[in-house]
Amino acid sequence: MSATFGGRSGRQGRISQWLRGRRPKDETADDGGREAMLVATAGAGLPLAPAAYPAPGYGCSCDRVGCPTPARHPVSFAWQTQSTTDRAQIERWAREQPEANFITATGMTHDVLDVPLDAGRTALDRLLGEGVEVGPVAESDDGRMLFFTRTRGTPEDEDEWWPCELDCHPETMDEHPGLRWHCRGSYVLVPPARLPGAPTRGVRWVRGPEHALPEPLTLLESLTDACARHAGTEPDHHAATPWPSRH
Repeated sequence: MSATFGGRSGRQGRISQWLRGRRPKDETADDGGREAMLVATAGAGLPLAPAAYPAPGYGCSCDRVGCPTPARHPVSFAWQTQSTTDRAQIERWAREQPEANFITATGMTHDVLDVPLDAGRTALDRLLGEGVEVGPVAESDDGRMLFFTRTRGTPEDEDEWWPCELDCHPETMDEHPGLRWHCRGSYVLVPPARLPGAPTRGVRWVRGPEHALPEPLTLLESLTDACARHAGTEPDHHAATPWPSRH
């Protein structure tokens, strides 16, 4: 299921190795492979902004005592307006901040359905087996799997916004232990990202950003079913549904 960006020589070969999670031993984080992956991600339409990274002491480069999300948050309070797909800016950030992780702001061009890792793997196998078009998918060593989808949109008329009881924002992460729907006002880390702990802990692509973004509703039933089985409960499809609905 690993994604590739073409040939296997030079920079393209390094990208393929990053996507498989097998970084060449003789390369460092700022050698161009990381930068090429970030540029490819932005080129696929996912707006990026710099984020914190693992550091000695408090576990996060922000140096905040008791940081609740070490190495997982943006470095700027203006991350929503700062996020961009501009190649020159992405390259500049990557070179000036060689250790930084990057986040993508959701709800602008894409959303992310975020599920427990075991449930995500089960759902991914089912979706691919059924021939469903699945877009980019990332795995995180903190036990989550991220399914990137088209956004529900950001209409000019706020009355047309689609509310969803699964909507997840950075401050509500703990309230959504099962399926989290990252839309407007939220963000996720994008590969390649490093997490606190062992040097190998991080976020990696299972399916790269060259895959087209699907409609979220084509994935949602399989994901909710897998999350329910993972939690030891059976989903009730006749109960109040979590699907988005207009006011």
